[in-house]
Amino acid sequence: MGVREIVGKRLPFLRWSVVRMGLGMRNLLSNWQVGDGREAALLRFVLEHARRNEVDDAIRIIDKFAYEKSFLINVGDEKGLLLDAAVARAKPKLMLELGTYCGYSGLRTIRAAPRDAHLCTVEFNADNAEIARRIFEHAGITDRVTIVHGTLGDLGKTAALLREKHGFTEGAVDFVFLDHAKDAYLPDLQLILRERWLRTGAIVVADNVKVPGAPQYRAYMKEQEGSLFRSREHETHAEYQTLLADIVLESELLAPS
Repeated sequence: MGVREIVGKRLPFLRWSVVRMGLGMRNLLSNWQVGDGREAALLRFVLEHARRNEVDDAIRIIDKFAYEKSFLINVGDEKGLLLDAAVARAKPKLMLELGTYCGYSGLRTIRAAPRDAHLCTVEFNADNAEIARRIFEHAGITDRVTIVHGTLGDLGKTAALLREKHGFTEGAVDFVFLDHAKDAYLPDLQLILRERWLRTGAIVVADNVKVPGAPQYRAYMKEQEGSLFRSREHETHAEYQTLLADIVLESELLAPS
C-alpha cells in the first residue's frame, strides 16, 4: 500500500488523546513521555494483542493503538513507508537511531533492513527504553537491536560508549534516523560527522522537519546541498492524521567531512 492510498484513511487530528498530549507538553518535552500513562498502556496492548515473534504484527498493533486508543508521537504508518524505503535504499549493516520512544520506528527499520543488519537506538528516557526493550523482545528481534540509554548531548559519554562497545568506527555507519529533540538534530549530526562514523553514501533521515520543526537542521542541509549532502524533502503528514503537513528530510552523504 502506497502513501497516497493510506492518506485517505487518516482520522481527525483533534482527538481527546491529542488534547491530553497538548496539556502534558511540558512533561513530554522534558521527559519524552506524555504523562498520562499511554506509553505503559501501549506496552500492555502489544503484549496482549500482538503475535509473539512477528514484527509485522507488532507494528500493526502499535498503529491500531495509535488510531483507536491514544495518539503516539512515533513516526506513524504514513511516514513509516518513507522510512522503510530509505532503509531499503541504504542496504545497511550498522544503523543508528536517535529517539527510540517505544520502539515503533526500530521495528520498521529492522523489518526493512537486511537480515544481518544491526540497529543501535539511543533513548534519553529509561522508561521508554524499557518499554521498547520488552516490545522488541516480544517481536523477536533483540538479537538485532541494541538500546543505549543516553543522549549524544551528554558531553561525550554516549558517543564514547558507541565507539568502544558497539562498533561505531570511522565509516562504519550506513543509516541514521533522527526522531528525538528537534533542536538536537543539528548538533548531533555535527557530532556524528566529527566522529566520521558515516560511510560515503550513508543515508540520514530526519522526521518532523516541519512539525514541530527543525529549522536549523533544515537550513544546514540546504547549505550543504551538492557539496556534503544530497537531500530530498518528502512532503507528508504529521503522524496518524491529515490536517497537519509535515516533511521527512532524507539526505545522502556525498563525502565524509
